Amino acid sequence: MDDNERAASRTAVLVCQGRAAADGRAAVGRFADPVAVRLLRAAERTPVAEVRAGTPPQGWQARTVYEGVRACAEIAVARTVAIDEALRARASGQLVILGAGLDTRAWRLPELARTDVWEVDHPASQRDKRARLDEAAQGDRALPALARSVRFTPVDLAVDDLGAALDAAGHDPSAPTTWLWEGVVPYLTRDQVRATLAALAARTAPGSTLVVNYQAPSAKATAGRLLTRVLGSSLTAGEPWRSLWKPHRMAALLAAHGLRVTSDDDLLTLAHAYGGPAGARTSLASGRVAVAERVPLP
Repeated sequence: MDDNERAASRTAVLVCQGRAAADGRAAVGRFADPVAVRLLRAAERTPVAEVRAGTPPQGWQARTVYEGVRACAEIAVARTVAIDEALRARASGQLVILGAGLDTRAWRLPELARTDVWEVDHPASQRDKRARLDEAAQGDRALPALARSVRFTPVDLAVDDLGAALDAAGHDPSAPTTWLWEGVVPYLTRDQVRATLAALAARTAPGSTLVVNYQAPSAKATAGRLLTRVLGSSLTAGEPWRSLWKPHRMAALLAAHGLRVTSDDDLLTLAHAYGGPAGARTSLASGRVAVAERVPLP
């Protein structure tokens, strides 16, 4: 696929806006992302500031953007806390982030000081990320990575060979790896999910962990995304979901590749556990975070 055929992910920008809007305002002591706002450009920061101030803008288009950022902030807190805590508990010398988007962990988690991080993403999205990092580090506003190293690894998971790309980037398949697969699975077909998992499992040594975020079937969530596509009222309307997984089917898929699920929680439950608002959106229940450990294959 020609890199120019696809633009950088707009979903990645929305997720970054959500984290920036929630920074210091939700799950205090467990969630913080002061780096997120630095990766946003001026126009992208406007709805973040509005959400933080609680001042909805006039006009339906601006209000739709505002509500999208507000909803994403709620999702981001539960998801980020669950994933960050899983990474802290299972720190290894190698962390591979599949579909990294505008992830900030390598720049904000001190627990990664002895970890090499591979950020795997579509070439177009990765170019955008690196440009934003350069912009954020201009002048006296340096943005050093806290991880031991960050290795940008351009891969289109729909067509490229993940293993070959990681080999070229220096990943060691014989050493334990923590894999993070956040915010990607719904945008891949079921065959693409299976292929990516097979490539991942082929280079997953004993002692490795996979943290995967996925979407379970939900009529409410699917209808909402369909409506935004019809109305064209979302920056992410052109990035549809392609696969949804019931928890038992995800567990079976992981087990077939030597990965045993040790936890699998929905975001609504996580939001309540982490002190989220009592009126958290019920649509959060379709988002899930599962942790799986490598088990010996027969």
